[in-house]
Amino acid sequence: MTVRTVLKMGTPSLLERSALVTAFDTPELKTLIEDLFDTMHAYNGVGIAAPQIGVNLQVVIFGFESSPRYPDAQPVPQTILINPVITPLGDEEVAGWEGCLSVPGLRGEVPRYTRIRYQGFDQHGKEIDRVAEGFHARVVQHECDHLWGILYPQRIRDMTKFGFLEVLFPDLTDAPDD
Repeated sequence: MTVRTVLKMGTPSLLERSALVTAFDTPELKTLIEDLFDTMHAYNGVGIAAPQIGVNLQVVIFGFESSPRYPDAQPVPQTILINPVITPLGDEEVAGWEGCLSVPGLRGEVPRYTRIRYQGFDQHGKEIDRVAEGFHARVVQHECDHLWGILYPQRIRDMTKFGFLEVLFPDLTDAPDD
């Protein structure tokens, strides 16, 4: 098990666009994916992107049955998504609270498309083509933003809805830290 250090906001590489993966089924890609899963689980995340552990390749993982960080969220299928393309299915957006392993202790209200189509590849180079909505769509958009050098605070439209978890939600006594 290799839990990697999660880079924090302010690290210049988190603002860079990640390179496309050009070789699938390699030992290096397998190790990267294992490290991503180990790190995501160690931090109780619902997803993580390769740039967050210092690897600027277009690889994200996400998925969970239940999450202590998002206890009301519906399950999201465990997915390895490489070289993703996201297409909004309509103009409707919904604002929702987000946190990030790279922005620990903070939450912000971020507008996201309610329905999306996401396409890409799994670790073997097999095509993925899915439609997602709700929290699933939010997670995919959040994680893929990391591949394009975007952190969720850059998407916040109302900065009065951005702050420390314990200040914004003081009644959440068991709220996990990022």
